[in-house]
Amino acid sequence: MEHFYLHRLSPFVVEFSKGFGIRWYGLAYVLSFVVAYRLLLWLAQRLLVPLRPEAVSDFITWSALFGVLIGGRLGFVLLYDFPKLLAEPLTLFRVWEGGMASHGGILGLVVFTFYYARRHGISWTGVGDGLVTVAPPGLFLVRLANFINGELYGRISTVPWAVQFPTELRERPDLLEKTAFAQLSSENALELIRHGGEGAVDLERALREVLPARHPSQIYEALLEGVVLFATLWLMRTRLRVPRGVLTGTFFILYALLRILGEQFRQPEDFNFGMPRGVFLSLFLILIGAVFIRGAFRRPSYESGVA
Repeated sequence: MEHFYLHRLSPFVVEFSKGFGIRWYGLAYVLSFVVAYRLLLWLAQRLLVPLRPEAVSDFITWSALFGVLIGGRLGFVLLYDFPKLLAEPLTLFRVWEGGMASHGGILGLVVFTFYYARRHGISWTGVGDGLVTVAPPGLFLVRLANFINGELYGRISTVPWAVQFPTELRERPDLLEKTAFAQLSSENALELIRHGGEGAVDLERALREVLPARHPSQIYEALLEGVVLFATLWLMRTRLRVPRGVLTGTFFILYALLRILGEQFRQPEDFNFGMPRGVFLSLFLILIGAVFIRGAFRRPSYESGVA
C-alpha cells in the first residue's frame, strides 16, 4: 500500500512536554469564534441581523461558552459516552480529554439564542439566522482538526486519495501484533510515527502492510458542512429577501442532509435503529428545520438591511 498517504500529523501546534501543549483542536475552536465574530459584525453593521455592532463581541463570547462548549460537551457525554458519565460523573468537566458533539452544540446554541433574545427583547429567529450564517466556517475548521488528530476517519476504501490512519491502532491494537513491533503499545507506536527516531521508518513500512486505507471523511465533511453550507447561507442572507427563521430552518435541514451524505463515507461508531447515530440524529434536525421554515412564512418579518 505504498501509494496511500500514511497519516503522521501531530495533534499539537506546539508541544511543550509529552502530552501537554497547544492543540490544533483547541486552536480550531478559537479561530472559529474569531471568524464568526468578524462575519457577524459585518452583518450587524449592514442591519442584516438584529444585533447592535457593539453587542456582537459579547454575544459571540457567551454563544461560544454556553452554546458551543457546554452544549457540545453535554451532547457528547449524553449521546456517545453515557455509561462513562454514570460511572464517573466528573467526566463531564474533563474537556481536556476531548469529546464534543456537533448535534449537541447546535441544540445548545438554539437554547442560548432563545434566552439571549428574550432577555434583550430582540427577534429570536433573527438572531438565529445571523448565527447559523456565520457558524459553518467553524465547522470547517473543527473538521480539519479532526483530520489532523486522525479521528472520526472514514470507511475502508481504495480511492487514490485514501489515507492510512495509525490512530486506528487504539481501536485495533492487534494490528501491531502482525508486525515486528508487537512489543510496542499503541500509544508508543503513535509517538514514534509522529516524532521519528530509531525504528520509525521500519515501523511505517510495517504499518503500511497492515493498516487499511480509508476515506478521509473528515475532509469531505469539512467541505460539505463548512464550504457548501456557508456558501448557501451567506448567499441567502446577503442576496435574498427571506423571512426571519428561514435561514435557521435551512441550516438545520441542509446541515442534516450534508451530514447524512458525509456519514456514507465515515466509519460508523454507534447505531440507532440500524442507522449510524449521526444519521439518526440528523433526521430530527430536518424536522426542527421544517418547523422553523413553516413558522417563518406563517408570520413573516424581515431584517431592515435586506434589499
